[in-house]
Amino acid sequence: MSTKVLLVLICALFLFTRLYKIAEIPVSVYWDEASIGYNAYAISIDLKDEWGKFLPIHFRAFGEFKLPVYIYSVVPFVKLFGLNAFSVRFPAVLFSLGVVIFTFFLAKKLTGKEKIGLWASFFMTISPWFFIFSRTGYEVTAGLMFYLLAILLFLNLKKGNRFFLFSIISFILSAYSYNSFRIVAPLTIISLFLFNIDNLRQLVTNGKVYLLISLIVVIASVIPIYRLYVYDAGGVRFQAIGGVSKLQIIKNYLSHFNPQFLFVQGDTNLRSQQKGFGQLFFPDLVLLPLGLIYLLKSKVKYRWLIFLLIIFGPAPAAITKESPHALRSISMVPFISMASATGVFYLVQLLRNKTIGLIIIGVYLVLFSNYFMSFLSIYPQASAKDWQYGYKQIFTGSLDQFKQNNRIVISDKDAQPYIFSLFYLQYNPAKFRSEVVRNSVDKWGFSTVKSFGNFEFVNR
Repeated sequence: MSTKVLLVLICALFLFTRLYKIAEIPVSVYWDEASIGYNAYAISIDLKDEWGKFLPIHFRAFGEFKLPVYIYSVVPFVKLFGLNAFSVRFPAVLFSLGVVIFTFFLAKKLTGKEKIGLWASFFMTISPWFFIFSRTGYEVTAGLMFYLLAILLFLNLKKGNRFFLFSIISFILSAYSYNSFRIVAPLTIISLFLFNIDNLRQLVTNGKVYLLISLIVVIASVIPIYRLYVYDAGGVRFQAIGGVSKLQIIKNYLSHFNPQFLFVQGDTNLRSQQKGFGQLFFPDLVLLPLGLIYLLKSKVKYRWLIFLLIIFGPAPAAITKESPHALRSISMVPFISMASATGVFYLVQLLRNKTIGLIIIGVYLVLFSNYFMSFLSIYPQASAKDWQYGYKQIFTGSLDQFKQNNRIVISDKDAQPYIFSLFYLQYNPAKFRSEVVRNSVDKWGFSTVKSFGNFEFVNR
């Protein structure tokens, strides 16, 4: 089969496994999904967020200041399909499809092998690490797609100086999609500079206009981030997850390469991984080192770049209290897939038997089928509490009581129940803003709602 046909088949597999029952599994939106959805809903109505800020760059939300790219991407789907789980999750599927496609082109560019690109995109499609994030309302999918696109554009600098500007814009979009890329992107840019000295000389000589525009764009993008952390209390995000010693940072970093995390237990947060599955499948235990060995032996120009981009991946998670953390370290996953894909290529060469590729495909499809069936049959009930299903039951199953009672008291001890009421009841944003009474902001900068309309939220 041709490369195009195979890539289309990989994308078809991806879309089927992501879109099937996307609104039903997981069983409910969790609070960040509800917040993303409601703020997108508010923007779609009067161009203001839940706090009344006009087209914000950072959304205050619970006080943690959500990033804008994913929220704005949800807006057209809320307009088309209403405020619901599908509208919040569907953009993640589209961004993740972009990840699969860009993984193909980037692997092909980095290794010079089209077959490795196909294997890498296949491994991303069936990756247990990537699966749940790619069919739920996680902002990280947008960040990852723009991150891969930025690298791909940078590596095409030889084709024209304009690619440098487009690359910088893509890096900025990744940084405005998910916070981890505010750490990984600068490290990646420095590495790309080192690997492309000759092309950069050409840029400095013939592309001064693009350099100047890129500099202006970077400065313009840094200003809102600076204001956020210095003036708008956005720094509480780091305070809330920081406070980690240097020794703990090293331990946190290394924990992402622990075989227990990679192949046995995975991330223990059920919103990130199913119980009983590692972040990778067991055959990667063989293919991954084989691929890294092949890259070391090869004369491919960018062989060290794949190593570096795997190494950079855990950096954002290492400085936080929760490690290993599948979500914050997700930037390494496409490059792990590329390394495993290279391992397949090397193994076929060593054994001089092309049928080994078909066997590997069969093995991985069996493993992924088991993972997918577990996701459909066991995961919904096992993870219901983690996805805050109780609030869905409250706000979709008690509509008559809400209408009949003037005062409804709900505990906010364990979550932010107000956002679920706004989401599931599709509460008018202007009405909410005029009624809301908020509690005092806590020491971390987070806020909770005391009451609005006939709802009252108490800590008990």
